[in-house]
This record gives sequence, C-alpha cells and structure tokens, in this order.
Amino acid sequence: QVQLVESGGGLVQAGGSLRVSCAASGRTFSSYVMAWFRQAPGKNREFVAAISRSAGSTYYADSVKGRFTIARDNAKNTVYLQMNSLKPEDTAVYYCAAGAGYYLWTGENKYDYWGQGTQVTVSS
Repeated sequence: QVQLVESGGGLVQAGGSLRVSCAASGRTFSSYVMAWFRQAPGKNREFVAAISRSAGSTYYADSVKGRFTIARDNAKNTVYLQMNSLKPEDTAVYYCAAGAGYYLWTGENKYDYWGQGTQVTVSS
C-alpha cells in the first residue's frame, strides 16, 4: 500500500553534511510512523531514527544523537534525514521504513514497508 523511494545519497568528506530524502506514495503517509535504518557492508541493519505520525516525537540511536535530525513533511509525503558532522563509520546504505501505529520502534520487524536504500559514503 506504500511505496518508498530514497534519494540524496552520495559521497561526502568527514565532517560534512548530507540530507537524504524518502518520498512515499499515496495519501496515507501521515498514518505511518517513519524511520531510518542503515546497513554497512558485513554488518546487520541498524536503527538510526524514527519520527511519529504528526512529527511531535522523535527518537535517535545513540550513535547519531546530536548529529542527525529526522523530519517529515506530510503535505509532501516525504521524510528527511539531515546528517551533520558525518564520520566514516556513518558509511552505509540508508533505508527508510514505514510502520503502522504510534510507537517509535527500533526493530526492523516493526516496520511494514521499506525503500530500496540510498548509499552514503563518508571519506576520511
């Protein structure tokens, strides 16, 4: 019922900034909790950030807290991840995900729809 397409990934030097976006189809975008996950080569997918349906609440992984900001524009059916002070260890494929309900889950299995991912590479 929901299609998600990420964009905005690319190459950035350490200390730089990048914003990735996730565009969702349909009129039901505001009914979903949205989240970002990332997966580096050889590692499991890990939670990055989540945002509530009305954008009133956010939750971040400790590894990105203070550096990353998740936001959403329900009128544009888009969720964003602003990444500042990037580190080489932030290099990964970044995925957006949508889940029903109210809670800001950190587990992959709590989200129903996934994008294809966008590559973010941070050079040292």
